[in-house]
Amino acid sequence: CPVVLAPKNSSVAMPPPADIVKVAIEWPGAFPKLMEIDQKKPLSSIIKEVCDGWSLANHDQFALQHADSSNFYITEKNRNEIKNGAILRLTTSPAQNAQQLHERIQSSSMDAKLEALKDLANYSRDVTFAQEFINLDGISLLTQMVESGTERYQKLQKIMKPCFGDMLSFTLTAFVELMDHGIVSWDTFSVAFIKKIASYVNKFASDISILQRSLAILESMVLNSHDLYQKVAQEITIGQLIPHLQGTDQEIQTYTIAVINALFLKAPDDKRQEMANILAQKQLRSIILTHVIRAQRAINNEMAHQLYVLQVLTFNLLEDRMMTKMDPQDQAQRDIIFELRRIAFDAETEPNNSSGSIEKRKSMYTRDYKKLGFINHVNPAMDFTQTPPGMLALDNMLYFAKHHQDAYIRIVLENSSREDKHECPFGRSSIELTKMLCEILKVGELPSETCNDFHPMFFTHDRSFEEFFCICIQLLNKTWKEMRATSEDFNKVMQVVKEQIMRALTTKPSSLDQFKSKLQNLSYTEILKIRQSERMNQEDFQSRPILELKEKIQPEILELIKQQRLNRLVEGTCFRKLNSRRRQDKFWYCRLSPNHKVLHYGDLEESPQGEVPHDSLQDKLPVADIKAVVTGKDCPHMKEKGALKQNKEVLELAFSILYDSSGQLNFIAPDKHEYCVWTDGLNALLGKDMLSDLTRNDLDTLLSMEIKLRLLDLENIQIPDAPPPIPKEPSNYDFVYDCN
Repeated sequence: CPVVLAPKNSSVAMPPPADIVKVAIEWPGAFPKLMEIDQKKPLSSIIKEVCDGWSLANHDQFALQHADSSNFYITEKNRNEIKNGAILRLTTSPAQNAQQLHERIQSSSMDAKLEALKDLANYSRDVTFAQEFINLDGISLLTQMVESGTERYQKLQKIMKPCFGDMLSFTLTAFVELMDHGIVSWDTFSVAFIKKIASYVNKFASDISILQRSLAILESMVLNSHDLYQKVAQEITIGQLIPHLQGTDQEIQTYTIAVINALFLKAPDDKRQEMANILAQKQLRSIILTHVIRAQRAINNEMAHQLYVLQVLTFNLLEDRMMTKMDPQDQAQRDIIFELRRIAFDAETEPNNSSGSIEKRKSMYTRDYKKLGFINHVNPAMDFTQTPPGMLALDNMLYFAKHHQDAYIRIVLENSSREDKHECPFGRSSIELTKMLCEILKVGELPSETCNDFHPMFFTHDRSFEEFFCICIQLLNKTWKEMRATSEDFNKVMQVVKEQIMRALTTKPSSLDQFKSKLQNLSYTEILKIRQSERMNQEDFQSRPILELKEKIQPEILELIKQQRLNRLVEGTCFRKLNSRRRQDKFWYCRLSPNHKVLHYGDLEESPQGEVPHDSLQDKLPVADIKAVVTGKDCPHMKEKGALKQNKEVLELAFSILYDSSGQLNFIAPDKHEYCVWTDGLNALLGKDMLSDLTRNDLDTLLSMEIKLRLLDLENIQIPDAPPPIPKEPSNYDFVYDCN
């Protein structure tokens, strides 16, 4: 074929340099301009160039902002977020805009004031504008407007109620947005301001937006300042908050529970129990159960998180008893043990005026304490000196004996009639079980910032922990009998019981009765079947030929896992941008290009329901530029200050890509599975080993399956090259296949 050479002067289309971004820029009353922005040039010179094109003087009073719904200003810090094809707007500078709005919101015209406050609420989401407005002492101006409740406002409330409601709503929205940036300390607010916000919680129950923002402000005050906690606690009562839970708006219910949780969390230790008693008197639990958990609507993630926090804080009230050792000299505490003995052996107890000797009575007590299953028969008080579970175990035993007396007596008498080695020691079992339940429910640990794991059944009873114990102690006794256990098997029985409880809890039973029925189906025999099935799935052959076979096929399996991880990266994942307010979640998406050369990523307005289009991810990072992948505490975004960043669960999901000299791409995975997939995939791209738990499990499973397939006796069996054809559909489906 002849080769045609291009003339020397002909231009050949070249891709634009990486630093050049093509955008459209708008200016009111003029046609938009198409322009190429050189990211290496100072932003001020770009703005000057734009202003010159429209013959606008004083270019230092102008700025560029995104023309989308965000209206965020473009600064030297965020200019790299500009994407090809973006539409920008030339507008007044943040300082100029802040000055104008500062004056407009003080206008004597109510219409102008309302419009200004609406604009302020919108602009305050932008940290660049917020900084300028705060520099003008804008926060103080807003608080004065709220505090004063001027005559004009009061008259407006009577004459133009909707207008007043909107004005107050925009004022509070602007305040919340400005404070959200963390520029101003919460400690600076007066009692008058707090009183005003607290009063709105009662006055504006019908105005959702005012109520919502008032509750959000109260929650932030309590969480961010100890002094403000005390002031808010004096102004707002649980009785004032409860009615908001009985409405139908889930967002208001969520904010209300968030305020209750904040007050609970920040209350001094000596006040927490007092607050819990008030919550019990106001029937908070039953109101939440009726109007939230059992309402005819799905519970969203934020509500689930707040219910989880309330559950944790409620169980944490048990920590004091859990960490309190029994004082063997304390008569009141000793009387509890006497009461346990009295309830169990009432028929056998001699009257107090018995002529029996003290030695005989002591001998009888020792015998009874042995029947009750205490380790120390002479002085059972010594059994409760270990913490945890401390006195909490004794509290549980007394509750069981008093509220489930028949079951208690049956367990004690059943075991006292067995041979010594076969008896299930009630005392020792109760102590160890209480300790186990505290571990399962993480009593004493602070709530996680990201967890949504609440259990509806714990909201169905005022003494849910004690009832939980009562069900589990009966399960323990039943499992002991099923295992025909002896005293040497105690730890084995406890392991089986823990497995039964954990498996039942994962099904999220809606009531304690449902939990009990789940446990009935998880007998020791059933647990053995489950274990056997799992063992067969993860069977490990240790003979030398099998180990050699494993060694031979392991690289193939690892390559298969690697391909799966890379395929998942090509599909991409939606990540959440965590900030100080979980309700304003923002999302971004990241995926690997099909040729495995580039990572594409970009922000999203909301969590995607389907596939994210390629053109919506404008930012990219060549894989060749990646220097390292770091996880946990080594991540740059985990080294920042703040309670959220220190949270253990968030740390376990955090990873970062480091590139160039100081570039970084920070991730917080939605769950542990995605964390493993991404860290494995990125390590595979860098030619490093995949070390996650998921890879280890996948490798074990696939190796086991492959070995079993290779060890099948296939002599004289013809294996077809193609899979068998799919059979035709049956003429009808009037049949049932019984798996049992």
